[in-house]
Amino acid sequence: MVSFFICLFILIAGYFTYGKFVESTFGPDDRETPAIALNDGVDYVVMPLWKLFLVQLLNIAGLGPIFGALTGAEWGPVVFLWITFGTIFAGGVHDYFSGMLSERNRGASIAEVTGIYLGKTMKNVMRVFSVILLVMVGTVFAVGPAGLIVVLFKNNGVSGILTSAPFWLAIILIYYFIATFISIDKIIGRIYPVFGICLIIMAVGVIIGTFAGGYQVPEIWSHFRNMHPSGTPIWSFMFITVACGAISGFHSTQSPLMARCLKSEKQGRFVFYGAMVAEGIIALVWAAAGCAIYGSEGLVAAGGGNSTTVYAICAKTMGSVGIVLAMLGVVACPITSGDTAFRSARLTIADWFKIDQNKVKNRFFLCLPLLGIGAILGFGNTFGFIDYSIIWRYFSWTNQTLAMIVLWSASMYLFINKKNYWITVVPATFMSAVSITYFVMAPECLGLIPALKNNTLVAYPAGIIVAILFLGLFIAATKRRSKAEQNQ
Repeated sequence: MVSFFICLFILIAGYFTYGKFVESTFGPDDRETPAIALNDGVDYVVMPLWKLFLVQLLNIAGLGPIFGALTGAEWGPVVFLWITFGTIFAGGVHDYFSGMLSERNRGASIAEVTGIYLGKTMKNVMRVFSVILLVMVGTVFAVGPAGLIVVLFKNNGVSGILTSAPFWLAIILIYYFIATFISIDKIIGRIYPVFGICLIIMAVGVIIGTFAGGYQVPEIWSHFRNMHPSGTPIWSFMFITVACGAISGFHSTQSPLMARCLKSEKQGRFVFYGAMVAEGIIALVWAAAGCAIYGSEGLVAAGGGNSTTVYAICAKTMGSVGIVLAMLGVVACPITSGDTAFRSARLTIADWFKIDQNKVKNRFFLCLPLLGIGAILGFGNTFGFIDYSIIWRYFSWTNQTLAMIVLWSASMYLFINKKNYWITVVPATFMSAVSITYFVMAPECLGLIPALKNNTLVAYPAGIIVAILFLGLFIAATKRRSKAEQNQ
């Protein structure tokens, strides 16, 4: 219990201290923001600060800080450390710079931003990378909530079409099409704040119920070991599993949405860094509940997968009175990331091919194929034609790789502007090691080769060597740029 409250305090303090340091390093000023200069009533719309924060929180949250944190709890309370320090020194920094660099570049999508600082080749790679990732995320955030709704109705004795996953998947995809198509302030700006409040209340209810129910959250110092039931290595599997709630590349695809709605650059710390800290707190709560209620068995103890586990925890901590509110929050959380994932995919393609989004026809012809692909993948998974869990495991790696690339982009921006680039270089190097280590030994990557599967003797050195190589390439690039400037 003490460990939980220490980590909670550090997270909150991190916003006011390190978050302020990051903000001062970037240096927001009073220049005209894209929301004012490019206001189009569709994607570039000025929104109040409190709405910006809640919308950003729901955009980035998804299933990650709940499912990811619960899965991370299988490793034991050591996951608290990754959530806490990952959020402050990596995730918050990543989200702040992905949002503010977009804001400084006319609200450009993250692929375009990356190209500005890392070159045309990386821009084209990121364009493809981002669209694929966003469609994957949008689809999973349709399939997941459909399953949660079915669990909710079945556990309350309901039968018939309301317990049909394909039915709810179709409803969610129809909503996604509407939310992706129309102005951001018509649905997203109006209902997200309500769901954001529900999400926060749900987290508060879960942690209060955990303590009130007599469950003991294990301490880090007495359980500082790998408690995973399958013995899966902490490094770097836990750092890939717990993405949202620590650091997630997906967030960089969402931040430009709010970068196009800021009234002032000085709102950035609260909107981007602050929402990441809030998500970290939510992840900490769910990780603590998972450790306290199921111990080292994690999700295995509940049976039935993530949806059943979430329902079980809500029932154990809040009973019948609070369970409806709790499940509403859990269902709303992924849905309100799924629609903005498809929206971000639309904007990424629009930026890529310079397609004017003021025109209704243009938005329609971009939304239709994107949601069509999502429907094929979603229904394919629902009816058993596609094993989307395999695709999702690949996403886990690509997600953190995207975060790594964004941090290297931010590092180059800071270098060009003669600012302290080490605040992004250090987490970029760290995430490079995480990504490469996982890639080498994970069963769905190079770990398909029997000799490399979970082979830490090969993967650990490989991760360290490549991370050092990336750092060396960055330093070499800065020296070349400095030399070129001197010769001008």
